[in-house]
Amino acid sequence: MRIGTHNINGIRATVARGFREFWAGADADVVALQEVRCRPADLPLHAFDGWHATLELGQIAGRNGVAVLTKVPPAAVHTLHGGLAHQVADGELSEIPTQLTGGRFLRPFGGEGRYLEVDLADAPVRLVSLYLPKGAAWPYDGLDQEKYERKMRFLRGLKRQITLRRRDAAAEGREFLIVGDFNVANTQRDLKNWRGNQKSEGFLPEEREWFDSILSPRSLVDVVRKHAGDVDGPYSWWSWRGQAFDNDAGWRIDYQLASPGLAQRVTDVTVAREASYDTRLSDHCPVIVDYDV
Repeated sequence: MRIGTHNINGIRATVARGFREFWAGADADVVALQEVRCRPADLPLHAFDGWHATLELGQIAGRNGVAVLTKVPPAAVHTLHGGLAHQVADGELSEIPTQLTGGRFLRPFGGEGRYLEVDLADAPVRLVSLYLPKGAAWPYDGLDQEKYERKMRFLRGLKRQITLRRRDAAAEGREFLIVGDFNVANTQRDLKNWRGNQKSEGFLPEEREWFDSILSPRSLVDVVRKHAGDVDGPYSWWSWRGQAFDNDAGWRIDYQLASPGLAQRVTDVTVAREASYDTRLSDHCPVIVDYDV
């Protein structure tokens, strides 16, 4: 089973850049999306031709929004609000009920379109598409202080959520996989200019400590790092500005974190960095993993 994750930075913009063509050629079975950034009425429905799309768009117009594209409808859908989500099937948009998940730390984020959990119907896998808040750089004051504190609250809630949902999935005979844009570079290997970014959001010591705390051989495995080994990158995000892309001065902030049993079934990893700046689909590139399930 080929599973991809991609922060598309706006579905309408990325469709114009070749979203459909790329994913048709990638031959993926499941694609998780982040930053769909579109109101339901404005969705380009043709972008999902050939897929069953489950979308948690949130209530903030033009921001956030996560989705999971599958070949068949998922067996179950969970959100942080337990209300209605959207689906696109056979070119038609409709609303679907979801089940509530997430504790008190995550509940305030329920309307932001950051977390979508599905049980796949054609594989024993529980999959989460995640878009984590960006936070703020140090020193924190005013609005930046609030951004920093909100991200830390989300991280605390997410750690508990991951543990509970992974254990629940295991009890149901399912593997657990959380993918998406974590907005954290875990190690010095995960960004080009780590020395100059030690006070930047996404590379703060407390963020990296949190990331380390959710990884272990018995809980979750960073399958891209396991496959790549102890090397710089492979990066998945580059600023649109300057020469960051051309110089490969990027960050690795898009992950696939798998339960141990699923991590052992990885057969291939592709970080699909585009050939040139002009052919980029987004400021993030797709991260694709093949699992023998």
